Amino acid sequence: MMKRTVAVTTLGLVVVAMTASAQDMMRDVDLSSPAMVSAELSRQEVEAVLAKASAAAPADFTGKRLSGLDLSGLDLSNAIFRAARLNKARLAGTLLDHAVLDQAWLLDADLTGANLKGANLFASQMARARLDGADLTGARIAADLTGASLIGASIADAHLGADMRNQSMGLMRAVLRSANLAGINARNADLSRVDLEFASLKGADLSGASLKNAQLAGADLTGATVIDADFEGADLASAKLIAPVGLDRAKNFDKAKNRERLITE
Repeated sequence: MMKRTVAVTTLGLVVVAMTASAQDMMRDVDLSSPAMVSAELSRQEVEAVLAKASAAAPADFTGKRLSGLDLSGLDLSNAIFRAARLNKARLAGTLLDHAVLDQAWLLDADLTGANLKGANLFASQMARARLDGADLTGARIAADLTGASLIGASIADAHLGADMRNQSMGLMRAVLRSANLAGINARNADLSRVDLEFASLKGADLSGASLKNAQLAGADLTGATVIDADFEGADLASAKLIAPVGLDRAKNFDKAKNRERLITE
């Protein structure tokens, strides 16, 4: 039986640590509660906080309820949204470079075309979020992005894999199960141990990416570029690898799991 510990933080959020998955939090949270669907600030009040911010004292929205707000187009660079609730918030075209979104809730949020370069997204809940065309270059992403859309986005040089030196809360890495990553730029991204089961990676650029021990069962890599991508230990059961570019130059493809179950035509 899976062991689970539940702790309530001083912000009133439930943090769940499981031996199998530290990111399965939603079963312990009422997603229809006012804390998850309401906003305690208006856009104008958010702008007022931003106006007072500085490089030494960035805007801090830690634990704030901001769900449903239209914050599109704002410059939220370096802002702190730790444990904030931004469910169904509109952040299209918003500047969030180097923002801190650790443990933030962004369920169904719209981040289309947002700039998240170098942002921190640790233990963030982003199921079904829309990040089409978003730039997450160099970001640290250990978020649950199940069913999210990242069509044409960039995660180049980003770190989505599990840091095995520090896993006290369980296996913390990005979860992109059933996500749409068609045409994504994942050059040199760390995707080690990332959950990509049933994800669409059609036409993705995975050049130089680490896919070590990644879960790719049922994923669609049709037309993906895999030059110098490292497949050591990756699970390819029932994955589609049709007309890939540069497979002969991929690393450790012979060490991938379940290669005999690949769909290649």
